[in-house]
Amino acid sequence: MPSLKDLKNRIGSVKNTRKITKAMQMVAAAKLRRAQDAAEAARPYADRMAAVMAGLTANAAGQSGAPRLLAGTGDDKRHLLVVMTAERGLAGGFNSSIVRLARQHAERLRGEGKQVAILTVGKKGREQLKRDYGSLFVHHVDLSEVKRMGYDTARAIADEVLARFDQGDFDVATLFYNRFESVISQIPTARQVIPAEVPEGATANALYDYEPGEEGLLAELLPRSVATQIFAALLENAASEQGARMSAMDNATRNAGDMIDRLTTEYNRSRQAAITKELIEIISGAEAL
Repeated sequence: MPSLKDLKNRIGSVKNTRKITKAMQMVAAAKLRRAQDAAEAARPYADRMAAVMAGLTANAAGQSGAPRLLAGTGDDKRHLLVVMTAERGLAGGFNSSIVRLARQHAERLRGEGKQVAILTVGKKGREQLKRDYGSLFVHHVDLSEVKRMGYDTARAIADEVLARFDQGDFDVATLFYNRFESVISQIPTARQVIPAEVPEGATANALYDYEPGEEGLLAELLPRSVATQIFAALLENAASEQGARMSAMDNATRNAGDMIDRLTTEYNRSRQAAITKELIEIISGAEAL
């Protein structure tokens, strides 16, 4: 049985831990508000870009002169998985849920005899995938110095992906990230960005004439669409990370409180038992005299 001193030290240690987790919860809550606003503000732009692209791609898909970012390479044997996670842990299942989805996707592709390459964004995903898939890594994006997610970061990632596509390194590229729903709900998501997917039911918009022409517009908009989708994914991830961390730290704070209550009860019982033992010894000694 632990001594009174040990119990007292453990209670003090857990109280200090509770202070830290509570502080981290409050910091995550403050960051969540900004990250959520940024993610929600980007959604209308991303949705509108998707709507414009849907009309253009529906008309150009299948044509002989369609850009490679839309038509693809004519094959789907080589896949690039862009796994986007956080630089830090202590966020519940935020990172592991993304990695799990990417693992499932990679195993399915490899089971079909296809080649897989992995580009990691964020340290935690790289750490979790390194043991089993380290030989498949082709690039890593470090976000540790990024204080606030901006379009320039997404543009740099898109440029790396597009350069590899132009070099013929892969046929299909898919993003893996968490879509923010609420503080307690983040949805692991896989989105193909190369070649661009034509939404089901999309039809060409015959009400507009495009200048300098649909092919010219697609050549300009398709790379921008890749960057926009990456930017939206980064913002969704940022909000999801803070929501998951806020929830995880809230749970940790509650658990610490429960542990303090249990240890305090045990301490009081041990203290009472020690006092009772001392009284019995005093009384026994007095009777012996």
